[in-house]
Formats: sequence, C-alpha cells, structure tokens
Amino acid sequence: MFDVRTPESVTFSYELAGLGSRALAVLLDLLVQIALVSLLFWGLIFAAGHIHVAPVHHTTPEGERFARNIAVGFLIFVVFVIFFGYFIVLEVVWNGQTIGKKALGIRVVRDGGYPLDWGASLVRNLVRVGEMLFGSYALSAICALVSPQNKRIGDIAAGTIVVRVGKQATLPHFEPTNQAVYAATGYVSGEERALIHRFIERRDTLQSDRRRDLAARLAGRVRDRVPADLQRLDDEALLERL
Repeated sequence: MFDVRTPESVTFSYELAGLGSRALAVLLDLLVQIALVSLLFWGLIFAAGHIHVAPVHHTTPEGERFARNIAVGFLIFVVFVIFFGYFIVLEVVWNGQTIGKKALGIRVVRDGGYPLDWGASLVRNLVRVGEMLFGSYALSAICALVSPQNKRIGDIAAGTIVVRVGKQATLPHFEPTNQAVYAATGYVSGEERALIHRFIERRDTLQSDRRRDLAARLAGRVRDRVPADLQRLDDEALLERL
C-alpha cells in the first residue's frame, strides 16, 4: 500500500501494482502493437498489389534510391509512433491506462495521486525507449524490485506510480460513515467534509456519469459559500480544495 497525503491534510491509500501484473500488461500491449504493425504492412502490400502506378520515364538511379529512402524512413516513423505513441496517447486519454493495463486492472497516476498528464506520460514513455534498448526492461525490472513504490526508471523520471484500480462500484446511499469524525471549517460542515472525503476516496471506482453527478451535487451544496476564486473551479477541483 502507498499512502498519499493531500495539501488539505486528507490521507488516502493506493495499492501498488506488482511487477508481475505490470509485465503482463506490457506483454498484452506489445501483442496489440504487433497486430497494428502487421495490419499496416498487410495494407501496404495489398495496396501495392492492387494499385497501378504509371511508370515514370527518365528516372535516375539516384532518384529511385531517394524515393526508397523516403518510403523506408516513413515506415520507420510510423512504426515508432505505433510502439511509443500508443502508450502516450492511451495513458492520457484513458486516465492512465492502456489496453493491457485495463485488462490487468492497473493504471498510472502522478505522485500525490493526481491524474496523469501529457508531460508525465511523454517523459515516462520516452525513457521506455532506453529501457527497451538496454536489457529489454531488465534494468527497469530491477529498479521496480528495489524501489519502495515499485517504480521503474521511467516512473522515477516522470514522477509517476502504477496502482491497482478498484472494482467498479456504485453508491446507492451516499452517506458519511461513523468511522471518522470531520470537524467543520469556515465553508463546510463536518458532515459535508465527510461526504467530500468519501467521494474523493472512491471516485476512481465510479462510472463516469455517476462520478460527474455526485461531484456536481456535492459541489453545488457548497459553491455559494466559498470565495470567488474557488467558485470558478470545476466541481472536482473545488471538492479537492475543500
């Protein structure tokens, strides 16, 4: 388990993803990438066999060599984008998950529990290039084993951790528990703080529509009491500040 303490003095825990689940996720992603590259080359071969190109007269050997180099360079670029852009785009768009991570129930977050952004995803996945070139993730596996937070080299560079995702759940009665007592602040009551705390803890396990609805309801209860600079925040950002 990995404990995170927010600036608002709220502490919550993440279950760190193990090396085995992370390795299986990478393997699944690799199979998806190989399938994408195979489809790309199959499509090019199919197109080459069915598209008639009129011969170009007076083409020099140098011109043909240049055209081949351009084609090869383009293919190398596309393959690079598939193998590394795949991770960058999916991790940001899918809230820290790729197809492999989603299948294994894990995701990437920034240190402190914040959602992954483009900068962090770019750094951790560009470092992945070096990790693959030097030992095919062997150094990263060793780094994850000795790191208290199971971080590979890319995670250290980007300030990220890989955590387990809780099972999808709904909250039919969103009421505060009796396990903790929350003091009132200048803007919210103790009961409202308990509701907000429970929402922040469980929001990643909620369906997206349910999550937005609960955030809007909770933020709507307190928005008119907070300062103007906080009122301009979106629902979840406002709840995080409280």
